[in-house]
Formats: sequence, structure tokens, C-alpha cells
Amino acid sequence: MKSIKISIPSLIENIKIIESFIDNAKESFDINDDIYGNIMISVTECISNAIIHGNRGDKNKLVNLELKMEDDQLKFIIQDEGQGFDLSELPDPTAPENLEKPGGRGIFLIRHLSDEVKFEDGGKKTILSFYMD
Repeated sequence: MKSIKISIPSLIENIKIIESFIDNAKESFDINDDIYGNIMISVTECISNAIIHGNRGDKNKLVNLELKMEDDQLKFIIQDEGQGFDLSELPDPTAPENLEKPGGRGIFLIRHLSDEVKFEDGGKKTILSFYMD
């Protein structure tokens, strides 16, 4: 099983580092263009959530990203050092009363673009899976 890891301080500008990490992974793991876009959006959105909501933009806290290849699946494991969150308390971004509000669509997007999403460790760890074939 192939695995690569990176840790970044919680600064939103470090998303650029994650984008480069995903570009390099595209080459290393031979990721096809069909899922590359979904991976880029999902992973950067998830990292952004970890920086802003998880670690509250505290540059002394890290966001960790690990990429694992398991059989025909790519798994991106994102972990922050925050307090976690309760998934059931997140407002539905498709509900009429939430359509005008900025933000709040990240997890909705991630769920639609990933083949599988798991939240662990009270929401501090997110596992995004993408099928390669």
C-alpha cells in the first residue's frame, strides 16, 4: 500500500501547498482527469474546513493530510487539532431558508463529489474515498 503525508499550519494560503500535493499525487498515483477535479475540490474544501472551523485559523495548529492507495481506491485522510463537530447539527444547505446564506455548502459538496465520506474522531478526522476505475 502506497501512502504519502503532509502537514500544514492552519493558514488559508496553505491551500496552495495542498493543491500542489494533489497535482503531484495525480502523477504518482496516475489519477485520471475524470476524478481529478472532484478530488481537488473535495480535498481543498475539506482542508479549508479543517483550517477555518476545526483549528479556528490558529497557525500553531496543524492540519494533516494522508493519501493512501488501497486496491482500486484512493483515500484522503484529513485531520485537524480542533474540537470536532456534530454532523447532525449542520444545517441543510439545500433548505429554502439556507439558500441565501453564504457558506455552509462544503460538506454537501464533498459528499456529492466523493465516492465515500466518513467522519471519525468526533469530526476531527475525515476520510474521503475515490474509486480509480
